Amino acid sequence: MLQLRTVPMTRTNPFAIPAALSLSLLLGACGAADRLANVGQAPALSPIEDPTATKGYKPVQMPMPAVEHASYAPNSLWRTGSRAFFKDQRARLVGDLVTVKVKVTDRAQLDNTTKRSRKNGEEFGAENVFGLETKWKPKADPSSLLKLDSDASSEGSGSVRRAEQLATNVAAVVTQTLPNGNLVIEGKQEIRVNFEVRELIVAGVIRPEDIESDNTIESTKIAQARIAYGGRGQITDVQQPRYGQQVMDILLPF
Repeated sequence: MLQLRTVPMTRTNPFAIPAALSLSLLLGACGAADRLANVGQAPALSPIEDPTATKGYKPVQMPMPAVEHASYAPNSLWRTGSRAFFKDQRARLVGDLVTVKVKVTDRAQLDNTTKRSRKNGEEFGAENVFGLETKWKPKADPSSLLKLDSDASSEGSGSVRRAEQLATNVAAVVTQTLPNGNLVIEGKQEIRVNFEVRELIVAGVIRPEDIESDNTIESTKIAQARIAYGGRGQITDVQQPRYGQQVMDILLPF
């Protein structure tokens, strides 16, 4: 088992900097082993898997109202709770698919300015001090024995401007049916273009009533929505600092 021991960087220890560089090289080598094995090959796609079997998956638990049982009227073709006479092709059971129309348009602009100032002044004098005012050497002015002045001011300003936009579609799988009829969905999409893989993850809770007739639903109607869009590959790797630089940024105090 490989054990790494950090050496404190002090003026009396000339091996501190070489030890830190060696540590960063070892960490970089561990992370680059898989990359070296796949030189010249395109990034591999993840295999299709059951979302409920992945590590860290936990069933959703929320306060639920009392369960209402469906009632049937004698000699009637209509069933209570139905939305049509014919079979509904929209997702409603665990394992069904539903298309999520992801549309994120986020704009924010914040401007804050703060300014504060304060000035204080105090003067103290004694015309007569038991006759001792005549014996001071060098001779002082009794009317201005003590004078205090203070001046403090602070000023700060900040601004935030953000604009994000994302529009795409992704198919999600119904992973759980809640007691009130709501559905828990989770979907993941991977697209490889040359040597770059783009990932889109969508998860949350939806109502069957919000699913449109073409079995699609807008992302704005997803409760507890979790939407992630990113990538991995050569371009993403170049945009990230090297492992050694990240380690030094954490360890160096300046």
